[in-house]
Amino acid sequence: MRRGRRDGEGRPGPEGLWAQLRHPPGGRDARTMLASLFVDRTGSGVWGASSVLFFTFSAGLDARRLGLLLGTAGVAGILASPLAGRLAGRYPVRPLLVGCHLLRLVMLCLLLVCHGFAALLPVVAAISVGDRGAKMLEMLFATRVAGERRSAYQALSRSATNAGYAVGAGIAAVGLAVGPHGGYDLLILCDALSFAAAAVLVRRTREPRAEHRSQPAAAVTVPAEATVPAPAGGPHGPRPPAPRGPWRDPGYLLFVLLDIAMNLDDSVLNVGLPLWLVHRTAAPHALIPAFLGINTVTVVLLQVRVSARAEGALRAAGAVALYGLTMLATCAILAAAGGAGAWPASAAMIAAALAVTFAELIRSISSWELAVSMAPRPARAAYLGVAGMAQSIQKSTGPLLLTGAVMVAGPAGWLALGASVTGLALVQRRWCLRRLARFGTYTASAPASPAAAPAVR
Repeated sequence: MRRGRRDGEGRPGPEGLWAQLRHPPGGRDARTMLASLFVDRTGSGVWGASSVLFFTFSAGLDARRLGLLLGTAGVAGILASPLAGRLAGRYPVRPLLVGCHLLRLVMLCLLLVCHGFAALLPVVAAISVGDRGAKMLEMLFATRVAGERRSAYQALSRSATNAGYAVGAGIAAVGLAVGPHGGYDLLILCDALSFAAAAVLVRRTREPRAEHRSQPAAAVTVPAEATVPAPAGGPHGPRPPAPRGPWRDPGYLLFVLLDIAMNLDDSVLNVGLPLWLVHRTAAPHALIPAFLGINTVTVVLLQVRVSARAEGALRAAGAVALYGLTMLATCAILAAAGGAGAWPASAAMIAAALAVTFAELIRSISSWELAVSMAPRPARAAYLGVAGMAQSIQKSTGPLLLTGAVMVAGPAGWLALGASVTGLALVQRRWCLRRLARFGTYTASAPASPAAAPAVR
């Protein structure tokens, strides 16, 4: 296998995005999984761009019932992540992931024959369960197959998935041009076909070894001294025993709770920016599609470079503070855009889209790296299942926060949101560093000696 250039420390050096996609961390199985992600997200992009129109014009749901339908599906998705994590701790990941794809395939096809709110509710909830379960299992697969270079793999997967979403949105635009009813049926079938293709690709991979079997017993944990500097007040004593599970681990649950706020960039991009532009700025409405374009292109081009600066538990903890400051800048720009003219408001909205996209680049790596690093290796599947709840909860509550509080308060609401996220980011950073100093990281990706570890301030 061709390898990239190496830096002075013997690690793979930077190379082009396409070359890294061809030779990702984890080898052939990782490459096949990246192809599966692209195919899957292409179908998801098709469905995401047309689902609201389908439920409104084809299924005949009004706004109230549509909101209840999507809200119930969101709650089902919250429960799916820890359930998938628990199952992955007992059964192989690959067949579980194939099962999630097949569940989504069957449920999506049922949309073609289901009519009325009562019939659609369990189907859409099952699709949400399959979606969130699949995302959690993909995360666990990457953790196992990519090993210490999981951050690099995560960056490649983000680039692949965003490219898939962009392709899917383009297919949806073409499909909707066919006609209202025939176009919806074609788009649903296209999304279902993507799940079938993704399941076939996953079947071609090999089952990654579970964490507790992947390394000798002596290498399962790394002493805290090898990961973080000794805390002030004296040398380390014996490290406390690892908690017995995520639900009995208050420190990890606090991290997950704080991480809900670290996912608000998603709602700001998809809900906050469009509604603020339409109702509170003089910018033209035609600018709204540019937000998604800016986000997609930026993530595809820059995710790998940004991720390289947040690799490892300590750097990921430091990146959390940067995320908070970036979100504060985003909110300040949006607050200023409300009282500007058309051209200044347009420039401010584009700047806000770039800023929130940069926050997303940081969050997508730091949250994942910390969730993995602070989870005991033998119970990592269960821990990551609980960590996946943060994003699901945000997707359910984030839009309500923006529409019910921030938008109502106006510019002051944006400033309050930015200040709150920044404060919570600093709290999470401090808490993560304290936990790492107490327990150490449960991975071997940290420097081998305290002298090689980056300074923590």
